[in-house]
Amino acid sequence: MTQDVKVNGFSVLLFRIALSIIFIFAGVAHLAHPDKVAARINNAAFHGFAALFGDAYLLGLLSGYALLLFGLAFMLGIYTRYSAVVLLIILIPITITIQMGNGLLHGPLWKNVALFGGLLFFIINNPTCYSLKNSSKKISRS
Repeated sequence: MTQDVKVNGFSVLLFRIALSIIFIFAGVAHLAHPDKVAARINNAAFHGFAALFGDAYLLGLLSGYALLLFGLAFMLGIYTRYSAVVLLIILIPITITIQMGNGLLHGPLWKNVALFGGLLFFIINNPTCYSLKNSSKKISRS
């Protein structure tokens, strides 16, 4: 079912900013306290899954840089779809490792599910309103 739906561009901008803030703050927290991130990974019920990707401390740093970089790119609308894809890919192992072991009634698990939904909106629709990438297109004169 394909149907065009009119959406106010400013609301899409607000949605993108609100959604990106959690990734930006998480990235800053990972970089500020990679030891705490590593401890949280090592104490998680599914820490073995994270171990498949490498050392917990290094994962904390790498995910911090990626969350910050792609969170900022996403907020600014620079390669919005690709930034959302990268953030979704990063969020999957974080959700499995940290959130899944706490049960289905665990609030942060459902927060991550909501984040997946928000990211999927931008991946599927790729709205370009109020994005820096869109504003850099040359205007042709007729």
